[in-house]
Amino acid sequence: MRSILGLVKKAASSDSSVLIYGESGTGKELVARALHYQSNRREGPFVKVNCGALPHDLFESELFGHEKGAFTGAVRQKKGKFELADGGTIFLDEIGDMSPTLQAKILRVLVDQVFFRVGGKNVVRVNCRIISSTSKDLAKEIDEGNFKEELFHRFNVVPIRIPSLEERILDIPLLSTHFIDWLAKNEGLPLKQLTEAAVRKLQNMSWPGNIRQLKNVAEQLSVLEENRLISKEVIKDYLPSTSENLPAVISGKSENSEFNNEREILYKVLFDMK
Repeated sequence: MRSILGLVKKAASSDSSVLIYGESGTGKELVARALHYQSNRREGPFVKVNCGALPHDLFESELFGHEKGAFTGAVRQKKGKFELADGGTIFLDEIGDMSPTLQAKILRVLVDQVFFRVGGKNVVRVNCRIISSTSKDLAKEIDEGNFKEELFHRFNVVPIRIPSLEERILDIPLLSTHFIDWLAKNEGLPLKQLTEAAVRKLQNMSWPGNIRQLKNVAEQLSVLEENRLISKEVIKDYLPSTSENLPAVISGKSENSEFNNEREILYKVLFDMK
């Protein structure tokens, strides 16, 4: 994660397009915001667009705006997301969910750097940085004809991959403690403390929802649990039964045996696991 933050710092100093890869819940939007607020555009707007949630019949209006009278219900001029992001950053979340029609529209904007509002005749020029994210394998999507290769290359100037929570289980003690402390400080919830056994239990879980899921568990513990000290037995009540899976790197299934042995040694030293 320090390496990723270093890459974010380098990328923030330019206006190059950044594509953030990672599973759902790994914090892609947080990285996008970090890029924006460390850049020289930090005083400008940060506009997020959920590409998969855009209604097909309204996406042009949402992205590029429309003129008064452009269609039924267009009672006034409306600026689109690109125009609202002028001088700042537009974050296109989950670009792998974009329809082919939407991909073509956005590619035209990226190539020409201009667009028209729906129903408009005047060219609109904007100056905004584009950061995008995906949880899909875009190379596979390109091979299957679901994503335009030219658009991919324009998005993928600076690629940043965010690891899943199971790839960074040594961060779980820091993250869980951070969430519990933050909730106590900012939400006025009782401050809880995890025992070492409880932390090990969290580290031995499967986290398909990644950091978002861990935060939810921390919030449930802070809101619902009466005991200040959270034990291993208490943790079980707040975890789905499907989570009872030992990560491959701990169970010895990792293909990289040297790396796996090093992790085992670290665990024994840190947590006295025998």
